[in-house]
Amino acid sequence: MKFSPAVFGYLLNTRTQRRNLMILVRLLVVLLLLITTYSVLFHMLMAREGQEYSWATGFYWTLTVMSTLGFGDITFHTDLGRIFSMVVLGTGMVFLLVLLPFTFIEFFYAPWMQAQQEASTPRKLPPDTKGHVVLTQWDSVSANLIKKLPTYGYEYVVMIPTLEEARELTELGIRVVLGDLDDPSTYEAVRLKNAAVLAATGSDTSNTNATFTAREIAPDVRIISTVSRESAKEVLQLSGVDQVIHLPEMMGQSLARRCSSGDHVANLLGQFDELAVAEAPINRTELVGQTLAESQLRALTGVGAIGVWERGSFQPALAHTRMTENTVLVLAGTPQHISAFNQLFSRPVSSAPIVIIGGGRVGRSAGRSLAARGVDYRIIERLPERIRDPENYVSGDAFKRKTLEEAGIMKAPAVILTTHDDDTNVYLAIFIRRIRPDIQMIARANLERNISNLHRAGADFVMSYAGMGAGAVLNVLRDDRLLTVAEGLGLFKVHLPDEFVGKSLLDCNVREETGCSVVGVRRQDVTVVNPQPESVFQEGDELVVIGTVDSENKFLERYPPRVNGKKQT
Repeated sequence: MKFSPAVFGYLLNTRTQRRNLMILVRLLVVLLLLITTYSVLFHMLMAREGQEYSWATGFYWTLTVMSTLGFGDITFHTDLGRIFSMVVLGTGMVFLLVLLPFTFIEFFYAPWMQAQQEASTPRKLPPDTKGHVVLTQWDSVSANLIKKLPTYGYEYVVMIPTLEEARELTELGIRVVLGDLDDPSTYEAVRLKNAAVLAATGSDTSNTNATFTAREIAPDVRIISTVSRESAKEVLQLSGVDQVIHLPEMMGQSLARRCSSGDHVANLLGQFDELAVAEAPINRTELVGQTLAESQLRALTGVGAIGVWERGSFQPALAHTRMTENTVLVLAGTPQHISAFNQLFSRPVSSAPIVIIGGGRVGRSAGRSLAARGVDYRIIERLPERIRDPENYVSGDAFKRKTLEEAGIMKAPAVILTTHDDDTNVYLAIFIRRIRPDIQMIARANLERNISNLHRAGADFVMSYAGMGAGAVLNVLRDDRLLTVAEGLGLFKVHLPDEFVGKSLLDCNVREETGCSVVGVRRQDVTVVNPQPESVFQEGDELVVIGTVDSENKFLERYPPRVNGKKQT
């Protein structure tokens, strides 16, 4: 057992611990008095029987009898002596074998072990810590975020209110500080005044309490908070939040954008200055069966095909890549280029409504997004209190084929799975894919590990709740220098690496070395979209790069980004 001043100080730090120690001390005093009393009585009774022993022998006899060792080398010859021996034996069994061990474990050993754990769990960061990200919650969003932060040169710390959870996370290598979210001293301990940002990812109420407390401690720090209810956005802003991220709304919009319904083939995912990124499911268009070289997309519309999705697998767009009914193109260009693509390529417009399974916040957001595009939809919901509009809702269980058919699954061009349970979504993906092998299926995943399961179950697109939340926080942290265009695919800005100055895009071999594609070059406040391979980079240029998580990590490892004007190593 390790004895240290810090651990011993903890034992005396609280009233409860001091009380427990006093109980243990009193028990030991009572035990000592009993041993002394029994030793005196031993001498008196032995003298009565005509036997003489030393005081040391008296204590020896008392301890051997009380501890039940009973060597038998010293015995009484009278009934009174034997009765006294039984009393001593019974008292010893109670005190030494039951009461004392229990008291020692309960009031000393267990608190001591807890004190050791307390002493080994961080309670504050070093005073010189700065530029870090403070997280108020350990959840799927923060777990996803801390995987990405080191890539961009940011340290982090998670505030944990309970010792057990703090100890478990510390053992897993997660940097934590033990403290309550409503305690101002916790924010002092994590050096919030020197932090780059505070990210609150818990419930609306806990986020409000945490950000309100944090704002008093650090008036100038940037605070980001997720929110699940639209009505809570204003309250969080009043509590001091600078940026509120409405994840259910974002998730619903993102899922709806990927539905291949309506006359627009390409759906805009995001925009960096003049550069727009879109996804185009090409099923039911004349592009099916052609290679990218045969389609002449760039010559006809100005857009650049920078990648293709095939049932959840992203691959760089190559000249010989052949497009199928399941292909989804990732396009880059100006908004005018995207518009030209939609004007040139069209498909029959389906009048059948899109089926949305799950009438929660995400499902309702997806419905509103579809309605804004003029696309009809039906939401399947089994809870009557969630049904808003009978015309767009179907009450029932999506596990039953009859309910799916009532919602129009046999004619629907797409189905969106929005339930918050990944197991349910996997089940529904397998079930619906069997009923409608040709339907487009878009699904929500709450945990990253279930993304691949949903793809294998039949989903064409999967968006991770945790990944979207982490991407949104990173977007704010990096001043909109990052855009998550799909699960596992991101668009990011970087300063031109020193190695690229004076070289052409072709000479830099970015795609060959990292797997990323340069889709834009910003120079003197003007963005050149889809630069030609012969374009020569100049000092001060800024690149807009797209790639998967793995390829992005390779790029940033090969060409470390600058943080606060300094190149990371």
